[in-house]
Amino acid sequence: MSQLKDKGYAIYDYMESLRYDGIEKDYEALLSYFENLPIDDYAPELNRYRRYSRALVLPTSGNIEWLPDVKREGNEYAAYFQGKFNPEHPGSYREFHSIDSDIRDNKLLKKIIMANYHKTFWQEEDKIMPIHVGVHFVKLMVDNDEDKAVSSPDCLHQDGEPFTFAHLIERRNVKGGMNAIGIPEVRGKQPEEVDKKDLHEFFEISKPLESYGVDDSAVSHYVSPVMKDSGDDSGVRSVILIDYQLTVVADMDE
Repeated sequence: MSQLKDKGYAIYDYMESLRYDGIEKDYEALLSYFENLPIDDYAPELNRYRRYSRALVLPTSGNIEWLPDVKREGNEYAAYFQGKFNPEHPGSYREFHSIDSDIRDNKLLKKIIMANYHKTFWQEEDKIMPIHVGVHFVKLMVDNDEDKAVSSPDCLHQDGEPFTFAHLIERRNVKGGMNAIGIPEVRGKQPEEVDKKDLHEFFEISKPLESYGVDDSAVSHYVSPVMKDSGDDSGVRSVILIDYQLTVVADMDE
């Protein structure tokens, strides 16, 4: 049994497990792309920058098909709905600037998407339908010692999608950004408010493509705010978050 299925979460080193000729060049392309991410329009004061796009994994062929964007005033956006699971934006749709097509075609990104997919587990009858994939590029960046950058939501939480994976792209001159995994019942709380027996692990991802995945039904998870460390440069923590969920067929009897 896989660690993800057994414990509800697992930690990976994708730079090693995905290694192929050219991986460093493809990683550098992703790293460079993070330099100019737009501000998160839903929290411009929290020093968070992001892009988002949606895709399908076709289980029979293993192909990735990107879904169309929404065009508004010359910009392209992808819609995101997290239902009741994000207490900061309950029941609301958000639209984020979409990921550019050349980055969607990045070989490393596609390998990461498929490597995650192969770690997920579904009922056999679910595998005949496409799996929906949400790809978030998120950067937390602080320029001043008194600033902090905050992930959303800023508490132990579940995402609502069956599986979510986080992949570190860059961690530079920061303190904070610690990950916590807890039992589902502590969602909505800060780790310091929770009995230690209800927290499985604290850890930090620090190397390029160091990653972790969660089975959303089995655990809650959290990343602490990021602050600038002692160097003169800005503090930066950049990750790719990828979630996976089923194609939902409507129940005509409801």
